Amino acid sequence: MPVEDLGFRRAAPALAVFAAVRLLGLAVLAAWGAAVDSSPHTLLSARWDSLWYARIAAEGYGYEVVLPNGHVHSNLAFFPLLPWLERLVAAPTGLSYGSAGLVVSVVAGLGAAWGIFAVADLLYGRRAGVFAAGAWAALPVGIVQSMAYSESLFTALAAWALYGALRGRWLTAGLLAAAAGLTRPVGAAVVAAVWVAAVLAHRRGERSWRMAAGMLLAPAGAAAYVLWVGARTGDGLLGYLDVQGGWGNGFDGGWAFARFIGAKLASSAFPAGVGLIAGVVLVLWLYALCVRQRQPAALLVYCGIVVALALCASGYFGSKPRLLLPAFPLLLPAAVALARWRTGRAVAVLGAVALASAAYGAFWLNGSGPP
Repeated sequence: MPVEDLGFRRAAPALAVFAAVRLLGLAVLAAWGAAVDSSPHTLLSARWDSLWYARIAAEGYGYEVVLPNGHVHSNLAFFPLLPWLERLVAAPTGLSYGSAGLVVSVVAGLGAAWGIFAVADLLYGRRAGVFAAGAWAALPVGIVQSMAYSESLFTALAAWALYGALRGRWLTAGLLAAAAGLTRPVGAAVVAAVWVAAVLAHRRGERSWRMAAGMLLAPAGAAAYVLWVGARTGDGLLGYLDVQGGWGNGFDGGWAFARFIGAKLASSAFPAGVGLIAGVVLVLWLYALCVRQRQPAALLVYCGIVVALALCASGYFGSKPRLLLPAFPLLLPAAVALARWRTGRAVAVLGAVALASAAYGAFWLNGSGPP
């Protein structure tokens, strides 16, 4: 694909669709807030994890909360790139750190939509790319893309790193993978994808110092932060795992999640348990479609790790839909199918899904919301 094909003109329809879906979500949230007397700005920028990111931006690391059961919630669990960017935006604008986080999310969301479009366009054509960006915006928990959270930033870095790997732009892929590793723990999925793409390229006969450099750069961000946390806590390589353990997070192969679903099925919340099972089956079915679609190995590895970490980790189970947001390759089979339909029919379906997502997002944020 020529370099100019990545220009704004080619991606403009995808960005317009993404922006329209997200603006719809914000409009519904505003109307909902007016009806129940809640503040959309507070819901988006000053609750849950956004408060932790803003505190890191303001004060740095070192804050922790000790719970009555003795568990320690340390802000070392949160990776630093988003707070750094919040500080960078707040300094010249005078915005609060939470509001700066919203600015970062808006820009990162557009960058993520562009990256998702670029990957889908490369593999399946421009029309599929437009629907891929729209489908990502219209996910049931898509409202998180508009929050002062790190999902949009991570997805933007991951999508462009994957695009770089698919195009053999190894330095770009490695640098973006390193940045993703400074954003969320699941940055390991981007590293693995870059490595797989490089190994396969090497088997095809490609040899270059750029490939070797990209592979070395890819894990640098996550490794640097994990080592820094270990040095700060005095626990070495296990320091970061201990920090996550204080939050009740860990990888147990899905056992805790299975017990959580079982408890729902055995209680009056039986329908919720059935819904959770249906959701897991849907995600696994979509991944199977990705395999049948013969997506590049780098995408399958990346998506597989994101899904595995989301579904098989212990911790707060309400976070799992949000943790699946970066798994955009799951949407490519649907995007290709929509691209084959007549435009009116495809737009109507995407619009209906976007409206339902907007309503759910407003309901969700005004209720339990993301942790």
